[in-house]
Amino acid sequence: MDVRNLKGRTVLVTGAASGIGKETALAFGRRGADLVICDVDESGLKTTEAALRALGRQVLARRVDVSDREAMRAFAEETHAQVGALDILMNNAGVGLGAGFLDTTLEDWDWIVRINLLGVVHGCHFFVPPMAARGAGGHVVNVSSAAGYLPAQALCAYVATKYAVLGLSEALRIELREHGIGVTAICPGIIDTPITRTARLRGRYAAEGQREQMIEAYRKRGYGPERVAENVLRAIQRDRAIAPVSPEAWIGWYLKRLSPALASRLMAWAERRSRGR
Repeated sequence: MDVRNLKGRTVLVTGAASGIGKETALAFGRRGADLVICDVDESGLKTTEAALRALGRQVLARRVDVSDREAMRAFAEETHAQVGALDILMNNAGVGLGAGFLDTTLEDWDWIVRINLLGVVHGCHFFVPPMAARGAGGHVVNVSSAAGYLPAQALCAYVATKYAVLGLSEALRIELREHGIGVTAICPGIIDTPITRTARLRGRYAAEGQREQMIEAYRKRGYGPERVAENVLRAIQRDRAIAPVSPEAWIGWYLKRLSPALASRLMAWAERRSRGR
């Protein structure tokens, strides 16, 4: 899909109040697209909406919890009534959970699966069929993670959801090919976004000072969400199936393909190193 000029196109981005969602919505807007955006953070959503309107874009902004099936159904009905079928769907909304399996509660599993996995399923379920029925092509972007192909003890449940999003995207890409709709799984890597401030932490990862250390490490990494937005546009333009973004995401991707066993050993080594062993 050609995204160099998106005038006359409509793009939906979930989780658009901050971070990757906000920056990508603005990137689409700068290319001329009109936007449909949602988030649970109403204040941040209003800020994104104002920035898009300042670009001269038409915007439909709603507070929506992507994990709520009926809320997503109503959002889709309103969207289709106002703007019709989408040209691009970006399922971005997600949450983080720093915890090993033994410290992850069933309530934590319910929470992260509903948002990170079912949020993507809901987005695809309610918005993709009208895209296919219209017969004019389009593109679906699902935000996975480098944790979608690299195992990490510290992110056990998060890893499970992001592996699932990656697999869903690959299967959906095959199915939607006959409709001229591309599907891309974006795998950002270590990106400085608000997720470090809002993630749930359990066990040793919830120890005093751990969140502050994580926030500072991501800040020093200096890889911002605007760089992910650039890569989202590039991935759509090139119709890429899987798109790692940061250098470590690319290294992990090639390492996983070349030697899954080595990738697992290195991730285990990184965990031991983080504990000072």
